[in-house]
Amino acid sequence: MSDPMISSAALRGAVDLSGLVRAAQAPAAPAGAPAGAAVSRVVRDADESTFGEVVELSRTVPVIVEFYADGVAPVLGGLVAAYGGRLALATVDGNRSPQIAQAFQIQQVPAVVALVGGRPLPLFVGIPSEPEVRQVLDQVLELAAQNGVTGSIPLDGDAVAEEAAEPPLPPLHQAAYDAISAGDYAAAATAYRAAIAQSPRDQLAVAGLAQVSLLQRLDGLVAADVRAAAAAAPDDADAQLAVADLDLSGGHVDDAFARLLRVFPGQDAEGKAAIRTRLLDYFEIVGVDDPRTIAARRALTTLLY
Repeated sequence: MSDPMISSAALRGAVDLSGLVRAAQAPAAPAGAPAGAAVSRVVRDADESTFGEVVELSRTVPVIVEFYADGVAPVLGGLVAAYGGRLALATVDGNRSPQIAQAFQIQQVPAVVALVGGRPLPLFVGIPSEPEVRQVLDQVLELAAQNGVTGSIPLDGDAVAEEAAEPPLPPLHQAAYDAISAGDYAAAATAYRAAIAQSPRDQLAVAGLAQVSLLQRLDGLVAADVRAAAAAAPDDADAQLAVADLDLSGGHVDDAFARLLRVFPGQDAEGKAAIRTRLLDYFEIVGVDDPRTIAARRALTTLLY
């Protein structure tokens, strides 16, 4: 088991991919539902077609994500439900949803991460004792509060959220969202490109295209093989770009930036162009106003000129 102590610094190091998906409210329980309904509202099984809803739910309430597989059943439902809706649990079969497992760099199950405001935070591998799990969950709640994620899931029919209806997405953004939900990243990229062609200043489309492009590149990659190839070819642009994608998707933003900036000076014109383009995509994903982006952009400018 990894050290259960967590910090806001770890959360700030994670990549926010939640802009790819549209907010979705948890389904309401009918009035007079039995006690077990509270658990069913807080605990859900998720796969690649529904995980976008989990990411968006984490903007309201911290979501614990428990990875399992055949022969390793999820066990945290009761503990999470005991928090009375202040936490949610998403269980994911890592074998049936390899893309999700890859995005979180899950190497073995059971493994548990948290999502707070769309940002992933590793918690532990294996299931520790109940007191240790409660300690970690309490820390997740504290960290979520520090980041403004303080909502809860209503557990009975009387607790109805009085929220304004979400405005519809622009047609091309909706098309991209639908394609992402279906796992068709190529179609999503096409929709975002069309949106940018219509409105070059559509920053949401620009960021969405960068994120979808990252997911396309990650699709089918085996992390161990990619890292082995990069270690064997430390100056190869393609190998280092692939590892940087893994670093960024796992929340290691500084590592991804540093890796590409390190190999940039030794590349030919084609390699430099590829690295520069990838860094510009990363800046959109991480956020152009993020201090890490600002520092990396400054370093890239120095290398260019």
